[in-house]
Amino acid sequence: MSAVQLTGYGGLDKLVYRTDIAVPRPKSGWVLIHVTAAGMNNTDINTRIGWYNPEVGDDAAGEAGEIGLGISTGGMGNWTGDVQFPRIQGADCVGRIVAVGSGVSKSRIGERVLCMPYIYNPDDPDWLENAGFLGAE
Repeated sequence: MSAVQLTGYGGLDKLVYRTDIAVPRPKSGWVLIHVTAAGMNNTDINTRIGWYNPEVGDDAAGEAGEIGLGISTGGMGNWTGDVQFPRIQGADCVGRIVAVGSGVSKSRIGERVLCMPYIYNPDDPDWLENAGFLGAE
């Protein structure tokens, strides 16, 4: 599959377009989504530049979007902690389910979905009740 991989903290040079990424297999209870659109938002940029590192001041963003902040490792790269590289970013995306793991009905294949992987905690029994989305066809 093709994707833009983030290879480390830094500037735009840390984003690499690749066409040889292995297609993942969904784990039990998971689905595989063929992404048809993905947003690029401040979380993606701030993670790449290392802005969430506690040593980085709030006023440091400026030109950092292009060149980074000089964080190399252990940067606490996003608001949930440090991140592993390489990684495919995306704080939100839409697409269709193309495969399911065990425990997920095969009838879900083909379903259109919205995915926000960093926003909610699936280990919290009330997490779906706290999620809210506004949308239209």
